[in-house]
Amino acid sequence: MSSATLGFGSRSAESIAQPPSTSDRVVDRLIRLLTLGVAWSIIGLGTYIVLQIAWVARPAVARFGASLLVSRTWDSNRELYGLVPAIWGTLYSSIVGLVIGTFFGLSIAIVLSQDFLPTSLEAILKNVIELLAAVPSVVYGLWGIFVVIPTIRPLADWCNAHLSWIPIFGTPLRGPGMLPAAIVLAIMVLPTVSALSREALMAVPSKIKEAAFGLGATRWETILGVLVPTALTGIVGSVMLGFGRALGETMALAMLVGNANSISVSLFAPGTTLAALLALNFPEANGSESQALMYAALVLLAITLAVNVVGTAIVNRATRRLRGLK
Repeated sequence: MSSATLGFGSRSAESIAQPPSTSDRVVDRLIRLLTLGVAWSIIGLGTYIVLQIAWVARPAVARFGASLLVSRTWDSNRELYGLVPAIWGTLYSSIVGLVIGTFFGLSIAIVLSQDFLPTSLEAILKNVIELLAAVPSVVYGLWGIFVVIPTIRPLADWCNAHLSWIPIFGTPLRGPGMLPAAIVLAIMVLPTVSALSREALMAVPSKIKEAAFGLGATRWETILGVLVPTALTGIVGSVMLGFGRALGETMALAMLVGNANSISVSLFAPGTTLAALLALNFPEANGSESQALMYAALVLLAITLAVNVVGTAIVNRATRRLRGLK
C-alpha cells in the first residue's frame, strides 16, 4: 500500500517512524512558544483592560466608596450617582430572561439529543438554533420594539386589568419594559443553554438509559427521571453561562428596557441595567460622571466574571464526573 493511501502525503512510513530531526524539534518548540505567548497575551490584555478601568474609576471609588452600591439617585448635575436601580434591573431582567430561555433551551436539548426527530431535520434545527447567536444585538432590539411589544401588549393589558393585585402585573405596559427585554434576552441565551444542555444529556452513558428501560420506565420517565437528573450539573452550568451572557447584553437592553432609573417588580414597568447605563451615558459623560460610570463598569465586570467562573466550574465538574473522573 502506498504512502499516499495511508494518508502520509509525500512522506514515507519509514521517515515518519524515525525520531524527530533537529528541524522538527525547533519547529515544535517555536509552535509551543507561539501558542503559549498568544495565551498569555490574552490574559495580559484582559488584565490590562481591568486595570485601566480600575484606574479611571479610582477617584470615584475613593470619593463615593460603597455609597454608589446603596444609592438610588443618578443625577450628574448634582453629582449624585446611585447604582441600585441599574443593578436591580440587570439581575431582574437577566433572571426572568434566563427562566424563559432555560425552559425552551432544555426542551430543545431534549428533542435534539433523544432521537425525536429525523437526522436531517435535527441537523437543520440545530444549525438554526446556533445561528441565533450570530444575529446582531441591535437587530434583536429592533425586532423587540416592532414585533415583541405589540404582540404581548394585549396580554399585558389583560393581566394588568384583571390581575393588578399581583405585583408583577401591577403596572401597564406603555412601551419598553422588563418583559420585552426579558423575552429578547431569552432568545439570545437560547443557543448557549440548548447547546451545552444537549452535550450534557448526550454525555450520560447509554447504559443508564438502557437500565431505566429494563426496569420498565417509559421514554419520558427515563428522560425526566433519569437522564435530566444525571446531567443536572452540566445543565446548571449551561444556565450559569447563559446568565453571564444575559448580564453583559447592551444594545438590545438599552432599546427595550425603558431606561428608567427606578426599581419595580412589575414585568411591565420600565427600568435600566448597568450595560444600558454605560452605553447611554458614557458618550456625553465627563469628570466625576465618567469616573462613576467606570465604577459601574467594574461592578458589572465583577458580577459577570463571578457568574462565568461558577458556570465554567460547574460544567467542568459535570464533564469529569460523567467521564468517571474525580
